[in-house]
Amino acid sequence: MSAITLRQEREKSMLRRHPWIFEGAIEKAEGTLRSGETVDVLAHDGTWLAKAAYSPSSQIRARVWSFERDEVIDNSFFKRKMQQALGRKQHILEKHNTNAYRLIAAEADGLPGITIDVYADVVVVQLLSAGAEKHRKKITWAIEQLYPTAVIHERSDLDVRKKEGLEPLVQTLKGDLPDSVVIRENGISIIVDLINGHKTGFYLDQRENRRIAGSYCKDKHVLNCFSFSGTFGLYAMNAGAKSVVNVDASSSALALSKDILALNKLDSTKVSHLKRDVFELLREYKEADKRFDVIILDPPKFVDSKHNLNKAARGYKDINRLALSLLNENGILLSFSCSGLMPQDLFQKIVADAALDAHKDVYFTQRMSQSEDHPVSGNFPEGYYLKGLVCSV
Repeated sequence: MSAITLRQEREKSMLRRHPWIFEGAIEKAEGTLRSGETVDVLAHDGTWLAKAAYSPSSQIRARVWSFERDEVIDNSFFKRKMQQALGRKQHILEKHNTNAYRLIAAEADGLPGITIDVYADVVVVQLLSAGAEKHRKKITWAIEQLYPTAVIHERSDLDVRKKEGLEPLVQTLKGDLPDSVVIRENGISIIVDLINGHKTGFYLDQRENRRIAGSYCKDKHVLNCFSFSGTFGLYAMNAGAKSVVNVDASSSALALSKDILALNKLDSTKVSHLKRDVFELLREYKEADKRFDVIILDPPKFVDSKHNLNKAARGYKDINRLALSLLNENGILLSFSCSGLMPQDLFQKIVADAALDAHKDVYFTQRMSQSEDHPVSGNFPEGYYLKGLVCSV
């Protein structure tokens, strides 16, 4: 077995069972160190610490598979990890009346670089690390054992693979992939675009937040920004909103939103779909003195690295300031950040500062986070990425 030895005093994170080992923490590496190869991780004094997948191209030079010395990274290992994750998440299916959920949330579920989402009878997998790529046959086998009749599709089409020395990849691993699949969620039917949909096809991480948003929308005029396939607006209409405006830059996403409304037999005459830049539209609405009762801001990730945190903060402040200025008295703003590098307390401060600039009094009445099938494990706080605030204005 090949091995990497950590620099003195750099094993502290390993003792806390953090799964990442950065390039700068390694004192020496010995043996055959091919991409994705399983290596032993040793402390400076030679004490055995973990088994990890080696990645010669990434700053995260190794990702831990196991802290158990006798663990074998074989077919049974991946099947067992998936069974354990399913056991932790099985209750979600009944709780939210759903057949769509995240089975594996990478490091948070003990399988670094691997994401597995289940959409009814289709399983979508992302293999984003060198170790995941190395063991793709074992991972596919384990999925087949848990879901023997499912179509298995790979959406490893993220640029993060390039940091691991891998090219983005999309392929169907088993069965005939349909263009879309209908899932159910909290009594609502949703069409998931398996070909062009964001992430693995859909934002499963907003499941609980869509329900929360809907609870504020009865008899309200709602503006849904960065709407993608319009599911926040869908929940608003299902809850009895007077009107909904869905705004997105994608024509195909807006078309899908219309199809989802029709599938749920909701009144499409109360819903507008605008293909617009959200920042520009909000400025136009402000100039026209347009007003709404509820505004939902769910923008894409603004923070790609620590270096652009300040720039991203300005973007979040600008868009929240504009949204706050469009709310009626006692209006509700639901504002989100999906940037893992954006701290919760900083995000709340940004929204508070935006309210000052908009000359509004804001009250934070509820915090929201990612759905419970996207857990944050105790040894990997980086798994917490989705922040949301319910703001009474």
